[in-house]
Amino acid sequence: MVGVRGRWWPGFVALSAIWGASFALIKVAVEAGVPPVWVAAWRCLLGAAALWAILAVRREAVPRDPAVWGHSAVAAVLLNAVPFVLFSYGETRVSSVLAGVLNAATPLFTLLFALAVVPGEPRPGPRRLAGLALGFAGVLTVLGVWHGFGGASAGGPAGEAGPSGGGAGAVAGGLACLAATCCYGAGFACLRRHLANRPHSATALSTVQITCGGAQLAVAAPLAAGAPHWPGAGAAGALLVLGALGTGVAYVLNLGLVRTAGTAVAAAVTYATPLWSTALGALLLAEPVGWNTLAGGIAVIAAVALTRPPAAGGGGGRPSVGAEGHVSRSVRVG
Repeated sequence: MVGVRGRWWPGFVALSAIWGASFALIKVAVEAGVPPVWVAAWRCLLGAAALWAILAVRREAVPRDPAVWGHSAVAAVLLNAVPFVLFSYGETRVSSVLAGVLNAATPLFTLLFALAVVPGEPRPGPRRLAGLALGFAGVLTVLGVWHGFGGASAGGPAGEAGPSGGGAGAVAGGLACLAATCCYGAGFACLRRHLANRPHSATALSTVQITCGGAQLAVAAPLAAGAPHWPGAGAAGALLVLGALGTGVAYVLNLGLVRTAGTAVAAAVTYATPLWSTALGALLLAEPVGWNTLAGGIAVIAAVALTRPPAAGGGGGRPSVGAEGHVSRSVRVG
């Protein structure tokens, strides 16, 4: 047991840091002038390239079943194309700190959609219902609802403009991030119903999904924002890391964590990623962190702990949800 614990914690730290850093990387790209739809497109295209390379090294077969590709295309819309654009757009209006905290609500939306569309999903008891209530109270706290969302730009008091402005723009940005999180919830429910029990390897399913997302965005991006342009070395490096590492290689780390430590430990990444996103946003991007962002984030993390079902054994249980929108059978995000 000591040996297993010694093996999983480096992967846990690395994975939570990669997913937590995604929001700062998005911020670097959008502030360099990369349109949100192109940020999303590069994430998927570079992530797909990394996953195809991993498949080639492992000599794993790609699914050829049309049903797998069809369900993966739908999952890619919900888990990649739409939320990636929404988060990127949101971060043109709000801080990466706020975006990272809102992303932590993904498991709450996943539970709601699973209850609605997944057959046999256990009904929530008083503990999980209390967790849902606490989670949404935390989200409203992060958004500063008592001020009409006026503090959404940086998690500060109403009327204070954050690094990306305030007012109506902050409202739109915060709601865009929340809508992206809602998309993740619907997407994970789709995965559990249609893809999680397929016989194909998790890496192969993830490759198909991210490839579908890349194809969708490769068509949409030029139509919506014109041809891509060179954003500068800093932004290009951020996109490379965001795509190849955060949307590609991170999946391998997630799968390794599930195998060495079980789904309960892998799911706990959800609790750690907001810590990284907040720390990196504050330290590297000089983004202010208001009291409501901290208080609301703590409430959301506590709510996720309350709503999570008990683990069914060390390596069993349901697919684990990661803070950047990953599960043990597929890759988001974030």
